[in-house]
Amino acid sequence: VQLQASGGGLVQAGGSLRLTCATSEGTFRSYAWFRQAPGKEREFVAATVSYTAAKNYYADSVRGRFTISRVHAKNALYLEMNRLKPEDTAVYYCAAGNPITTYISASEGYRHWGQGTLVTVSS
Repeated sequence: VQLQASGGGLVQAGGSLRLTCATSEGTFRSYAWFRQAPGKEREFVAATVSYTAAKNYYADSVRGRFTISRVHAKNALYLEMNRLKPEDTAVYYCAAGNPITTYISASEGYRHWGQGTLVTVSS
């Protein structure tokens, strides 16, 4: 399984970016985005999960500004980021796996990872 993240770049505060993660074969119950800022630990951003019904999860810091989506037919995962803030600056990683519910927002719940794409938000 391979995941390829793209779409990062430099944007001014208040701007928008859309990240894309191309996935190879395989279907997983959860697809997620994590991010890691310089000098900080990797943190959960958002996940789209399909167990009994599709549901999206968001970190409090991005809820209302970011939207995660997945197009199964295109094997693509997206993260639409609006009203970006300087504190959103980080390397963003996409991930796929079958975490149990309590691990949906934990990096330990995901076995497959993309290489990361850098998002820089200037003030």
